[in-house]
Amino acid sequence: MDRLIELLPQLWDATLETLFVATAALIFGGLAGLVLGLALYATRAGSIFPNRVVFGTLNVIVNTFRPIPFIILLLALQPIARGIGLPGIGVPFAIFAITIASLFAISRIVEQNLLTVRPGVIEAARAAGASRSRILFLLVPRESLGPLVLGYTFVVVALVDMTAIAGAVAAGGLGEFAINYGSKQFNPWVTWTAVLVIVAIVQTVQFIGNALARRVLRR
Repeated sequence: MDRLIELLPQLWDATLETLFVATAALIFGGLAGLVLGLALYATRAGSIFPNRVVFGTLNVIVNTFRPIPFIILLLALQPIARGIGLPGIGVPFAIFAITIASLFAISRIVEQNLLTVRPGVIEAARAAGASRSRILFLLVPRESLGPLVLGYTFVVVALVDMTAIAGAVAAGGLGEFAINYGSKQFNPWVTWTAVLVIVAIVQTVQFIGNALARRVLRR
């Protein structure tokens, strides 16, 4: 317990690293995943811009990368990161790896949530003279905003989990803190404190996401 008190500054730094990595990965992966999800939705058969070749290609890419376990993807991305000038460890690498891992999952979540928009709403917009681009980029996301908020809330929770896993390759955050000061030094107080901090972050994110989704759905 005394050791845990001594490590409180490092615990605080590790918590900030986790929040920073998760936020940065959410921004980059969230935007890229949103674009990819919109493309999947728009090009599928019977959608706004149906294109069998484009949809088939994107679908195969997403289905190829999405099931890869994150710890394996971490190791596979290390030489790629070094090839583009990033270190194979540390916070920059964690952001890079989590962004790559999350964007494919986010794209599928976006696609599935956009599919909840009733066809009648789209048909009514077309009858009113709205362009296909306006429907895709304005109407459809607005109509599915509630489910999208819940979907992105789930993603944020997954990103926090990924930051913990990234600690296995010295990528910073609470995962590395728990490994270095808890597991390697056989100190369960440190390990469980890191676990409790992660749980607190996840619960806070879930609460905020649920509240936002309820507010959007009541409009």
